Parts: sequence; C-alpha cells; structure tokens
Amino acid sequence: MTKLILDSSFIELFPEAEINIIVAKAIDNTLKDEKLTELKALLDAGKLEAKKFLVTENFSDNDVIQEWRQAFQCFKTKKGARSSIEALLKRVYQDREFNPINPLVDLYNSVSMKYGVPVGGEDIERIQGDMHLGKAKGGEAFFPLGAEEDAPALEGEICYFDEEGAICRCFNWREAQRTMLREETKNAVLVIEAINPGQVERAHAAIQELKQLVDEYFDINAEIKTLNKQNPSVEL
Repeated sequence: MTKLILDSSFIELFPEAEINIIVAKAIDNTLKDEKLTELKALLDAGKLEAKKFLVTENFSDNDVIQEWRQAFQCFKTKKGARSSIEALLKRVYQDREFNPINPLVDLYNSVSMKYGVPVGGEDIERIQGDMHLGKAKGGEAFFPLGAEEDAPALEGEICYFDEEGAICRCFNWREAQRTMLREETKNAVLVIEAINPGQVERAHAAIQELKQLVDEYFDINAEIKTLNKQNPSVEL
C-alpha cells in the first residue's frame, strides 16, 4: 500500500503545516463535451472568488503571495519558483481565461482559487513506492511537462518524491510528467497545502468543498485524510 509521508526535515521547517488530501478511486477522468460548460462555470466562479485575495494594487504585496514567497525563502529553490496559488492568482490579476484541462485538475483549480490555497494532484498508480514530502537530497530525476531533458531537484529543496525521483518540486510549484493527472487516471490523490493557522482554516473549508465536488462529479465517496506533525503518514 502506497503511503504519503511527511519527512522530519519538512516538519522541522514547517511545524504548523497541515497537508489535507483526498483519495479518489475508480474514477473516469476523461474530459467529456457535455461537461465542458459545467467545468468552465466552476473555473469562472473560482476566478471571481479569488479576487478577494487581491486587495492591494501591487500584486506581490497581497498576503497570500507574501506568505508563500517567505516560505520559499526557507529552503533552496530554483530561481523564479513560485507557489502554485501565486501562479493562479497571477492569471486572475491579469484577467486571463481559465479553460477546462481535465475534470480533476479543473475541480481542484476552482477550489484553489476560491480559498487561496495551493492544490495539486497525482496519479497514485504512477507513484513508485511511498510518496514523501521533505527536503531533497539533490539530483532526484525530474521531467516537467514539455521538458526534453532532466531538471533534477536541488539539495535541500522541499519537494514531493518517491523511489524513482521528484514528483513535484518546491511544494506544488512544478509537476513531473511521470505522475501528473491525465484523462486516463483512475486513482488519484489531491493535496491541499497549508503552513500556518490561517491557511489551515481555509484549507479545512477547501478540502470539504473539493470532496463534495469530486463525489458529485464522479459519483464516488472519496476519502479525506490529514497529515501534520502529530500524524505524519497516511495510506493512499
């Protein structure tokens, strides 16, 4: 049984962190034409809700942006690496369109924007051994979407990794092709990250809404699990 494990190196750096996950199994993640309007409406609603996190004219001064930029300063990062929530909010700030990608990604992006928390997901069947969140040793293999060559993790970088290499670098900054959610994904883990009490509160609301969306869309009963320093390991 595959596990998600918070390594001690992560807990020491972010002792207040809480990682909420949804395990969704036996799903059909294909993007169906008759569902495009529904998914686009969710993304548009998330974009509208996200504007409440953009209260200052200077984008980088907004609290959600600052909190994650300061967190990224606590460990080694590739130059220009930013939290996934910053990437989404930047698109909102620029008034860019959000179009459906695949159902799981669309559902979690809508929730990410609404609650101002980073959300990501992995194909459980493509994970080799257990999945860890912790400091990379350096050199873990990593091929992001569209890459033609390896872009290995840096020593001390906070990332998700398994026996084969890095899964997602700098928290949820950049995703590996190997484990990314695809239309053919049948079993998935969705992850919501929070590193301080304010984020944890929003993450609790976000994970409940995401479960409701996933359950209704795929007609399943997905599981919610929580990891923190008291409970650093769960089965996927």
